Amino acid sequence: MACIEARGLRKAFGATIAVDGIDLRVEEGRILGLIGPNGAGKTTALNAILGLTPYEGELTVLGRDPWTERDLLMRDVCFIADVAVLPRWIRASEALDYLEGVHPRFDRTKAEGFLAKTSIGRNSKVRQLSKGMVAQLHLALVMAIDAKLLVLDEPTLGLDILFRKQFYDSLLNDYFDRERTIIVTTHQVEEVQHVLTDLMFIDRGRIVLDCSMEAIEARYLELMVRPEHVGAARARGPIHERQLFGRTIMLFDRADREQLSAMGEVRTPGVADLFVAVMEGHPAGAQGAAS
Repeated sequence: MACIEARGLRKAFGATIAVDGIDLRVEEGRILGLIGPNGAGKTTALNAILGLTPYEGELTVLGRDPWTERDLLMRDVCFIADVAVLPRWIRASEALDYLEGVHPRFDRTKAEGFLAKTSIGRNSKVRQLSKGMVAQLHLALVMAIDAKLLVLDEPTLGLDILFRKQFYDSLLNDYFDRERTIIVTTHQVEEVQHVLTDLMFIDRGRIVLDCSMEAIEARYLELMVRPEHVGAARARGPIHERQLFGRTIMLFDRADREQLSAMGEVRTPGVADLFVAVMEGHPAGAQGAAS
């Protein structure tokens, strides 16, 4: 069952086309990484999904039109952007009071249980907390809402590596199940690749790669070439080539693992390296979703 489905989704701001007629389908119970450079259209696409901006084309989220049925949709959707959106004057207990009063699916007991695992006091004000602690508070509030879709737009921006790891570990261990769907955008792709089930690259408002993580492992190979085999490896048509510590590293799409293994060390590429390869090999204006 599709949690999100779009056909010909388009959004323009004057002469600037932010989302350029994309088709996408996100199945229920998946964790999708939406990755792209600045200005690629990620946030605009998320805003359309969240009913925050009108759009052209067809779009349904949890079976609803997000622009005309946003009030109903938001009962089943949560959204985290920069954690700085929490009011600096509010106390942790007041944030709990507020959510309990406005959201029918907020479980205060569950939120208090999450906060008990942190050093955040009930009377602590947001302005007294570190950014990492604010992220913990924000995540505790969200995880206590029985939502079907969670959208995270750069949720750990500015946090140190320890808090980033705790954030995603909590997300997996305390929130995610096969009935919930999560979309996350981030520039720290290597840190989230272990939690993703699906990966989507977007560039200039168009989807340039759409794959499950299982398909990526089966499809893409990275080869650290032994010097004497560089020419032979290059003849097999890598989609990207780079140098690291004097060694040549090539990335292949649908190549024979056994044949490549005879030329050097073969491994599955990291998401960041795959992203660079796809972006550098993607001509302006082209669209090539892969599954």
